[in-house]
Amino acid sequence: MRAAGGRDPAAALPLLLRALLIATACGLVFALLNLPDGRARSSAAPGGERAAAGGGGGVRVSVEQGLTREARRLNTVAEEIDGQTDEVAAEEDERISKSPPDTKEKIWMMQDQLIMAKAYLHFASPQGSAHLIRELKLRIKEIERAISHSSGGSRVPGSALQKMKAMELTLSKAQRTYPRCSQMTSKLRAMTHHSEELVRAHQSESSFLEQVAVRTLPKGHHCLAMRLTTDYFSLGPKEREFPARDSRQLDGYYHYAIFSDNVLASAVVVNSTIAASKNPGRIMLHIVTDALNYPAMMMWFLTNPPTPAAIQVENLDDFKWLPGDFSSRFKVKGVRDPRYTSALNHLRFYLPEVFPSLSKVLLLDHDVVVQKDLSGLWDLDMMGKVIGAVKTCTSGESYHRLDSLVDFSNPSIFNKFDAKACTFAFGMNIFDLNEWRKQGLSATYHKWFQVGKRQKIWKAGSLPLGQLVFYNQTLPLDRRWHVLGLGHDSSIGRDDLESAYVIHYSGKLKPWLEVSIPKYRDYWNRYLNYDNTYLQQCNIHG
Repeated sequence: MRAAGGRDPAAALPLLLRALLIATACGLVFALLNLPDGRARSSAAPGGERAAAGGGGGVRVSVEQGLTREARRLNTVAEEIDGQTDEVAAEEDERISKSPPDTKEKIWMMQDQLIMAKAYLHFASPQGSAHLIRELKLRIKEIERAISHSSGGSRVPGSALQKMKAMELTLSKAQRTYPRCSQMTSKLRAMTHHSEELVRAHQSESSFLEQVAVRTLPKGHHCLAMRLTTDYFSLGPKEREFPARDSRQLDGYYHYAIFSDNVLASAVVVNSTIAASKNPGRIMLHIVTDALNYPAMMMWFLTNPPTPAAIQVENLDDFKWLPGDFSSRFKVKGVRDPRYTSALNHLRFYLPEVFPSLSKVLLLDHDVVVQKDLSGLWDLDMMGKVIGAVKTCTSGESYHRLDSLVDFSNPSIFNKFDAKACTFAFGMNIFDLNEWRKQGLSATYHKWFQVGKRQKIWKAGSLPLGQLVFYNQTLPLDRRWHVLGLGHDSSIGRDDLESAYVIHYSGKLKPWLEVSIPKYRDYWNRYLNYDNTYLQQCNIHG
C-alpha cells in the first residue's frame, strides 16, 4: 500500500470506511457505472485533494468518493503484492500531482474504472462468460498502460480517451451479466479480508527480513576487520603509533569525537569532515571504539591517515574510570538492536571525563556524512546552554514531542517536564563541556539512569534519556546544520540534502547495507576509495 508522508505502507484499512464499503457496495456499483461521461467531479483542491461536488448531490458524491478512495487502497495492496515498490508508487503519485487539473480528472476516472473492472473480474466465476473475462483483462491492461502514458503529461492522449470509452462499454456489459448486489457485496468483503491477510503476512515477513538484514554486518565488512586486525598485530610496537601531537591540551584545534565499532563508517565520517573543512590542519579527530575493533580501527587509519588533520584512536576498555558493568549495563530484555544497546552509544554522557582538558567538542555519529565546513559551530554563542542540536518537531506535529519517548504517567516525570516539549536530535551536536561541568549534568545523568533501572519510564536507547539530561540545556540550531532520516525516509528532497551541512542516515537502513535507500547511497559512497587494497581484497564495492 502506498504510504503518505512516510507512514507505514501496510497500515490497516480504516474501520469506518470498510463498513461503508460493505454496506453500500451496491449503491457504489450502480452509481459509478451509470454516471454519464460528464459526471460531476471535484476540481483539484489545494494540496491535491478532490472536493465533493456542490448542490443536493453533495452527500452522495462525498460518500462515493470515500468508497472509491477505499477501493483504490485495496487495489494498491494488490499492486504491491504483485511486486510494485513504494518508490515506484511514490513516483507515480508525484507525476499525477504535477499534471494539469483536466489530466488529473481523467487519470482518476481511469483509476476508478480499474477498480470496478478488477472487482468484476474477481467476481466472475470460471463457469461464467469466458468472452467477458477476456474482455475485462484486455481493458484492464489497456487502462493501466493509458494511465502510465498519461501521468505527468500536459494532456491525456486521444487514444487513452478511446480506451476509457471502451472500458465503460465493458463495465456496462459486466453490470448486466452480474446484477446481484448482495453477491457483489460478499465478494468485496472477501476481497477486503483477503487483502488484509496478505498485508499482515507480508508485513510480518518484511519486518523479520529487515531485522535480519540490519543486524547482520555484510560479509565484506567481516573480511575487512579480520585482514586489518591480522596486519595490525604483525606490526612492531612503534609502528602501531600515530605521529605524536600535543592535541588534547590545545583548544586551538577543532576537536571532533566519533564513538564507533564500524571501520568503514568511521572512515566516511573522517574523510567527509576533512574534505568539507576550510582548514583541515586545525582538526583533531578522536575515535573511541571497543576492544574487539580497536586493532582494525588503528590499522585502517595508520594506512589511511587523514592528513593534514591529526587523529587519535582509543580503546573503550582503557577508560578505567568507567563503571565496571558499563559494557553490559545497557542491555534491555527483548531489545537486540545495537543502536539502543551499544555502550559506545551511551558514552556521550561521559564526554567531560573522556575529554577532561577540552572546553568544547563536536560529537558525530558514525552514520553521518559531513558536506560543509563545521568550524562555525565553535563560534556560536551557546547562551549558557550545554548542547547545540537541531529540533525534530514542527508546528502541529505530535510524534516528536517528549511524551512520545517518556512515560508521563510517572509522577517523577510529570512534575518536572513538559510533555509537549520538542525533542532534539543526537548525531551532530556541539557540547560546551565547561558549562556541562558547571551545571553538574553528569550527576543529573546518573540520577535519571538509576531511576530508569528501577522502573521502565522511557523507550530504549540513549535519545530518551538525553532528552531528560539536557532538558532546558539545549540551544536550537538551524535545521540546515543537521538533516536526518536518510535511513528510513525516502521523501527527503534534493534541495534539503544539498543545502545540509551534515546528513544523517538515522534509521535502520544504513548506507553500508544492501537494504539502504538507493537514492541516498552516492552521498556516502563518494567518500570511500573503492580502489583501496583492503576493500578490493574483501570484495567491497560502491
